[in-house]
Amino acid sequence: MIKIRVPATSANLGPGFDCLGLALNIWNEVTFEYAEKNSHHVTGEGAEKLNKGSRNLLTKAYSLVHDVCRKGIKAVDICAHNEIIMSSGLGSSAAAIITGLFGANEMLGKPLNENELLKLANEMEGHPDNVAPALLGGLVVSVMAAKEIITRRYEIPEFMIVIVKPNVDWPTRAARAVLPKSISRADAIYNIGRTTLVVDALRSGDLELLQKVMDDRIHQPYRLKYITGGMAAYKTAKQFGAAALSGAGPSIIAFVPSEKAEQTKTQIMRVFEERGITTRGIITKPSMKGAHRIA
Repeated sequence: MIKIRVPATSANLGPGFDCLGLALNIWNEVTFEYAEKNSHHVTGEGAEKLNKGSRNLLTKAYSLVHDVCRKGIKAVDICAHNEIIMSSGLGSSAAAIITGLFGANEMLGKPLNENELLKLANEMEGHPDNVAPALLGGLVVSVMAAKEIITRRYEIPEFMIVIVKPNVDWPTRAARAVLPKSISRADAIYNIGRTTLVVDALRSGDLELLQKVMDDRIHQPYRLKYITGGMAAYKTAKQFGAAALSGAGPSIIAFVPSEKAEQTKTQIMRVFEERGITTRGIITKPSMKGAHRIA
């Protein structure tokens, strides 16, 4: 039997559309044990949905490693306790993929290295911005170059992070569908410069700089107007620190001074709740650990 942990992630981080991602101190913990028959049981987040069947991203990823390594697959009992909220912009699908890939690789004696696991994860997810920090931890910049995924991982200080998820229906396909097919040169330049400064601000722990440069013109303006209360909640979060949509949303993420964390969470939640939308609020920190084995 092995037990592994995989973190939540927040991608984009304002202007870093599809190339920046940060691991968070929110975890799914999963055990794998060979058994007489296959089983997959989940407690915590998403349990009601995931326990309806055994075919999901995690089990598909687990099978994929066996196929790639040309290993016969044995029956396995998979038990997960999930803390990552599903459909929240916190990388729940990326975490499931990395869990299946990493778990299978550990069970088989580590035939694949990190780059090979990342490539498989990217093939399943379609882009590396969430799967890379879920696997590697920390702040990760990822870009595609031909058949190669180029990544750079950075350690960052323990920022205080507030996340508020409104309970609205916001599937990834809808979040992608509202984006424009092209952007202006001015908007591209706007994001390129700010993405560089976001990375620098996160690495150096410069919250003042981060608050100034965590703006975006490629995805946030288009998505926020379709999330009820989203724009108002985003503007409220910006009053306390550096704010953005987490991933494609609908969660709002804010990097704030520690003494403002509770107030920030309360005020963002209030914006949604005044519009009749219930919320989930989390206060956490970045994680420098990615997927790892604990037993």
